[in-house]
Amino acid sequence: MGWMVPAPTNAVMRHTAVVMDSKRMEPPHASYNYRHRPSQEYISGSWYHESEEVAFNRPLRRAQVLPFFTRIDPCLIGMEACATSHYWARELTKLGHEVRLIHPMYVKPYVKRGKSDAIDAEAICEAVTRPTMRFVESKSIEQQALLSLHRARNLMVRQRTQLINALRSMLAEFGVYIAKGPASAIGFSQGVLAGNKLELPEIVQDVVHNLCGQLDILQEKVRWYETRLRFEAKRDPRVKLLQTIPGIGPVTASALVASIGNGHQFKSGREFAAWLGLTPTNRSSGGKERLGRITKMGDQYLRQLLVVGMTSLIRLTKHHPDRANNWLTTLLERKPARLASVAMANKTARIVWAVLTKNEPYMPRSA
Repeated sequence: MGWMVPAPTNAVMRHTAVVMDSKRMEPPHASYNYRHRPSQEYISGSWYHESEEVAFNRPLRRAQVLPFFTRIDPCLIGMEACATSHYWARELTKLGHEVRLIHPMYVKPYVKRGKSDAIDAEAICEAVTRPTMRFVESKSIEQQALLSLHRARNLMVRQRTQLINALRSMLAEFGVYIAKGPASAIGFSQGVLAGNKLELPEIVQDVVHNLCGQLDILQEKVRWYETRLRFEAKRDPRVKLLQTIPGIGPVTASALVASIGNGHQFKSGREFAAWLGLTPTNRSSGGKERLGRITKMGDQYLRQLLVVGMTSLIRLTKHHPDRANNWLTTLLERKPARLASVAMANKTARIVWAVLTKNEPYMPRSA
């Protein structure tokens, strides 16, 4: 081949393997392995559908990826669905290529032996051509922009939780106890910042005052992100449709839309619930059906939002039985609340899929 790789620089590099044909009957297929800083391609094509030959196996720097794919004919490109994969999928699609993202777990069985970038790229190239392979739909730039709000808000919430736990455990060593829940800790910190004195050593008072100030800042950031999410939720009609489902608010609805779009990549609501990890583990054998706990295999953030939303719905059911869902009321009579919340989240995930794919608001069935 006439293309040569420039001399290596300080940039981290990966191997690139390309398999192309001299008389191909169809466009080649390529795999792009980039899970770390460098980039790696593995492009393959068939000799009249009978054999394959490696024709390119050289490293590419990140700046050389787009120029390389600009020079070759449109082909099928397979990539692992890792960091920056959606960006590369959008850029390569603009060049006329067909891009398919694969979960790394589905690539692993095609690794022959050993571990290297070239071996991983070859495994991706093999996996992308399987007729029953499941692919990840690439996200638009609008979806990723909305997801950035959710990721930042989740980061602030986790940092707030860490700070509250540290503050509570520190004060417990001096006999000062804060009730459970963020509301109690935030109320305590606001009192300290307002001038409430504690019977503590001067050093401890300074530390507690500093931590309370930091907690107040984190709380304001969480409120800002939630306000911005509610504002963005009003701009998307799909988010408004999802909010017609009981237990789903603007935060959960916007996260669902940002993650799966219109939901057409899933064949059914059950498949979407399984993607979220809300379906039971199947360990059936010998004609005997054995179902275990939920798989927890999918997006943990979405699953958490759905379960928390259904938990609030259960709390509403207990306080206002007249407004309760009949199915949920019957379930609570037989099962504990935590199990019922997960089961309700499973059912709600299927409703979410139906609402998005049909583009219609949720209409509860009359008894």
